[in-house]
Amino acid sequence: MAMPVIGFIGLGQMGLPMAARLASSGYSLVVHDADPRRADLLRHERQNVSIASGLDSWRGVDLLITMLPNSAIVETVLLKNGVAAALKQGALVIDMSSSEPLRTRELARQLGSLGAVFIDAPVSGGVKRALEGKLAIMVGGDAQLVQRAQAVLATMGNTIIHVGPAGAGHAAKALNNYVSAAGLVATVEALHAAERFGIDPAVMANVLNNSSGKSNTSENKVRQFMLSGTFASGFALQLMTKDVRIAVNLADALGESAPLAHACLELWEQASNKSDPTTDHTAMYQLLRRHEQTPPR
Repeated sequence: MAMPVIGFIGLGQMGLPMAARLASSGYSLVVHDADPRRADLLRHERQNVSIASGLDSWRGVDLLITMLPNSAIVETVLLKNGVAAALKQGALVIDMSSSEPLRTRELARQLGSLGAVFIDAPVSGGVKRALEGKLAIMVGGDAQLVQRAQAVLATMGNTIIHVGPAGAGHAAKALNNYVSAAGLVATVEALHAAERFGIDPAVMANVLNNSSGKSNTSENKVRQFMLSGTFASGFALQLMTKDVRIAVNLADALGESAPLAHACLELWEQASNKSDPTTDHTAMYQLLRRHEQTPPR
C-alpha cells in the first residue's frame, strides 16, 4: 500500500524535528510555517518535502498534522483560512498541538461537517525525544482512525496511548503537564530550603533521586538544566504555564475544585509574567528564589 502524503503545519521547536522524522522515514510532505525560513530549512534538507503555496497545495494530502501554539490558531488555520475545506473527502486531520479539550471536541464536529475526520494527538518528551522519535503521544478519537494513523504516529513516538474520544488526548496532555509543573515547583522549593539549611542542592537532588521524592524533574532536569545554569531543556516556561491553565480551566468546567492546581497556576503565571517566550521552564529554579541563599540564624 502506498504511503500517505502528509501535510504538516507548524514547524516550531517541536514541529520541525517531528516533520523531519516523517520525511526521513520516506513520507512525502507538504509543509507550512508562519516563518518561511523554517519551511525552507526542511525543504533544503529533504527532496520529498514541498512547501505549500495556497490552498490548492492541501488538496493532495491524505493526512494533515497541525503543531501550533493553541486552539485559536489551529481553528484559524483549519476553518477561517480554509485549509480544512480544501482537503479531499475523508482526509485525516491530526492536531498534535497543546489545545483546549472542549474546543477540540467542537473542532472535530466542525471538521466532520466539511468531510474530514479528526483525532487529537498531543505529545510529551521535549525536543530531545522529538529528534529521536521517542515522544509519548496521547491520542483522542475513534479507534479506527487511531489505527489508521498508527504508522505515522509511530515514526514520531515510541509510546502511543489511545486515551478516549476526540479531545481526550488534549485533556490527558494538559493534566499530565499540570502534574509535571506541580512536581517541578515542589522540587525547586525543596532544593531552595535545603540550600538555606546548608545542604548542597546537588546532594539534595541525590537524596530525592534515591528516595520517595524522585520525579522526572529530579532525575532529568535538576542537575542537567537547573544546577548547571543552562536552563535549556527545550520547553518554554510560558508554554508550561499555558498547559497548566488548560488543565485548571478543564477542571473548572467539569466542576472539580482542584485547589492545588489553582495554586500551582498562580505560581506559574507569576513566573510567566517575569519571563519572555524564550525562557525555559527550568528557569523556575531562579524565578522561585525569593531570598538570598544565606543560612538562617
